[in-house]
Amino acid sequence: MTLANMPSSPSLPGLPDMPILIESSTAMEAFAARLAGTLQAPALVFLEGDLGVGKTTFVRGYLRALGYQGHVKSPTFTLVESYTLASYKIHHFDLYRLSDPEELEFMGIREYLSSDAICFVEWPEKGNPLLHSPDLTIKIEHAEEKRWLDCTQGA
Repeated sequence: MTLANMPSSPSLPGLPDMPILIESSTAMEAFAARLAGTLQAPALVFLEGDLGVGKTTFVRGYLRALGYQGHVKSPTFTLVESYTLASYKIHHFDLYRLSDPEELEFMGIREYLSSDAICFVEWPEKGNPLLHSPDLTIKIEHAEEKRWLDCTQGA
């Protein structure tokens, strides 16, 4: 079954209600682009998966779909990369190198989680208990050269 004919979740059109196989980085960006038309600020999105599985590729696809043309890099060393778009902001966090969740308080996490922002968070478990429940969790797993992608909406 392809992404085009995958049954969708009723509250977020374009969000499949079952895991899907993503066959390339181009397909990952295309999937993210589908969500870009439906996910609205404020939103907290957890991106879960091993190193190199495509979490930043997902964010790049999302940003490109919204018209962002600049370089999109992983925030592995900076902890957060922010992008200002016409209607809201996108903040992309990578908490892999976070040694203590309190570091999020020092960097002003509450300001990032504002009403005009969509926040994508890689390695969200490292931010517990300071991060609230996500609006959406996207789990990406290796499947040889492909990826399994599973989406779960928050309560």
